[in-house]
Amino acid sequence: MTDTPPSPASRRRLLIGGAAALTLGAAIMVLAVLPAEYGIDPTGFGRMTGLADMAQPATNPYLEKGLKRQGVLTISETPLAPEPGVRDHWTFDIGPYEGIELKYVVAQGKPIRFHWSATGPLDYDMHAHPFDGGTDLTESYSIAKADHLGGRYVAPFTGIHGWYWQNRGLATVRLTLDASGAITGSKIFDTRGEHDRALTPPAR
Repeated sequence: MTDTPPSPASRRRLLIGGAAALTLGAAIMVLAVLPAEYGIDPTGFGRMTGLADMAQPATNPYLEKGLKRQGVLTISETPLAPEPGVRDHWTFDIGPYEGIELKYVVAQGKPIRFHWSATGPLDYDMHAHPFDGGTDLTESYSIAKADHLGGRYVAPFTGIHGWYWQNRGLATVRLTLDASGAITGSKIFDTRGEHDRALTPPAR
């Protein structure tokens, strides 16, 4: 007994059904899974429905710890005059769904002034941790989504202090940072891991 090959109409129905299933699966991934599981929301549907909130913890223990400190971060909407000391200027292009982290080495009680701006909104986490104790003692001082942030920061301990930025959009975003003050070094954390970065004074 031989099997009868499917008719052209049956093959078309199978192909259409398979394509529809793949399209539905992709739509569910983009509209629901990515916003809820990873906070990635290219269509805005996750924010509109509240699914994107599922990717963010109700409370952030690092932020709770950092906000208990007084006099660490003073935000200013206008760029401040440079803090005496070292000056640094940095520009970086962040691709879609990519992130970058920059930290400064600052001693306890020493101030820096900073202002960063971006060509599109970025999710950011301004945080720090001491050399003694490492990342287990991380504290965050501001976590939000914005296209700029500036102010004065006083290091609560000797360690590395800075920002993590993530681009959750579909277009590349250019980030520009200017900082000044008692900065003794800089580090980048990216897909290659941690590595030292030379400070770059702004062009005159």
